[in-house]
Amino acid sequence: MFKDYNTNQLILPLDLEVKLQKNDIAFSIHQLVESIPHIAFDSFFRQTGCPAYHPRMMLKIILCGYTQSVFSGRKIEDLVKDSIRMMWLAQGYEPSYRTINRFRVHPEMKELIRQCFIQFRCQLVQEKVIDQEAIFIDGTKIEANANKFTFVWKKSVEKYHTSLVEKSNQLYNELLEKQIIPEMTRENDEQLSLEELAQLAEKIEEVVEDYTEKMEKSSDANERKQWRKERKTPKQLLKQVKEWIVRKHKYQKDFEIFGTRNSYSKTDQDATFMRMKDDYMKNGQLKPGYNLQVASEGQYTLAYGIFSNPTDTKTLTPFLDQIQEQYFSLPEYIVADAGYGSEQNYEDILTKRQRTPLITYGHYMKEQKKKYKTDPFKTSNWLYDQISDTYTCPNQQAVTYKYTSTRTDSTGFKRTFKIYECEDCANCPFRMSCTKGKEGTNRLLRINEKWEQQKEHIRAKLSEEKAGSIYRQRKVDVEPIFGFLKANLGFTRFSVRGKSKVENDIGLALMAVNLRKYAVRM
Repeated sequence: MFKDYNTNQLILPLDLEVKLQKNDIAFSIHQLVESIPHIAFDSFFRQTGCPAYHPRMMLKIILCGYTQSVFSGRKIEDLVKDSIRMMWLAQGYEPSYRTINRFRVHPEMKELIRQCFIQFRCQLVQEKVIDQEAIFIDGTKIEANANKFTFVWKKSVEKYHTSLVEKSNQLYNELLEKQIIPEMTRENDEQLSLEELAQLAEKIEEVVEDYTEKMEKSSDANERKQWRKERKTPKQLLKQVKEWIVRKHKYQKDFEIFGTRNSYSKTDQDATFMRMKDDYMKNGQLKPGYNLQVASEGQYTLAYGIFSNPTDTKTLTPFLDQIQEQYFSLPEYIVADAGYGSEQNYEDILTKRQRTPLITYGHYMKEQKKKYKTDPFKTSNWLYDQISDTYTCPNQQAVTYKYTSTRTDSTGFKRTFKIYECEDCANCPFRMSCTKGKEGTNRLLRINEKWEQQKEHIRAKLSEEKAGSIYRQRKVDVEPIFGFLKANLGFTRFSVRGKSKVENDIGLALMAVNLRKYAVRM
């Protein structure tokens, strides 16, 4: 005996919601998108043309596709036709892959994704899943959708641009000395601008035309041959100057694309070449990518940012600004690893934002070890006399204050150092262990008092029971997000190009991670 099977008979129920399990992720997606205010969708409304699919429905099916590790527009289109949860979310509509792709890179999509994160956080607060006491910040690098051999390096462009400037200045001075061209009014004595190079080309072209005119007027073959011979040099110079104009225009465009970066990809000009952890060839090859910064609590992503700078230290301040402006007010504790520990970041959090940074610095873990604390050659272990402002080295020599030095980094931040010098390092038995300086020079000691005070403040905070327990939560809070994103969701490479599109792409992926965790826990 078999169970009744008849393909010609209508099967109930028609409502697909009944076919879904009670804890299906489709309900979490539906609840989240429906909580977004109506005003967020007004920018998608158009008075003319064919009626568009509702942006709520489009956002739901894209989010659902991402939760199933489907990032291709064509595959999302197939899911809408095959998957029960997708059919229910789309309510019978079947948008094409072109419509899906156009929607997820729409300029207004960024605001919808931001609203998703805001509403999701409100939901977590309401359900008391997070306590809003601290946020945990970390970053990871994700490969861009760009060819890894399409690199352009800033140092290389600067080198060729400098060579071009030298050659063009030399040619101009030579032509001026030989009185081939008249003197031009220059904006800058250091280099010829594009307009001035164009004027130089015009002047040389006039010389070439003058020789050509003389050749046409002359009836003597030997004379024409002589004019042609003399015309050869300015003609070659004209070709060279025109080539310089094209190159200089390209170099200027390159510098505009670089900004503060040292490289970019020709395929995706917003992508920067970075060192990735997944170096399969073990040769340290740089790949085009983006630096993803995440702020989390309870293993949920509450805010994110995409940066072209590969260094985490320089991304913390702009990321915190972005969180405050677009997502939520900062809690009391801001937790991050030693990659974010710097004088500038500590000052920004403590002074400007008046929050507590639970961020270690480079040598924090080493300083906790007994070997470090008992090492006589570590300057932090040297005796200091506050009255005379001197240190005492392991050879019992006085290290006295000499002068104050100020350094300014690429971002314009200034650091002040007090420079101390040992009285006499000659014939010191500990010289090889104490300094790497040349023979005949005394040991120099650079002390940044502000930095030392900040480190002391961090050490004191982390020694507190409450702050220490919060900091120990960092690894189990933010690190699993990246593991889930890359290993479980399979999001290891962007599928779109351009920073604005990349922000939408990773925003949808991170929200998909949140929804999968939320659905399982509920």
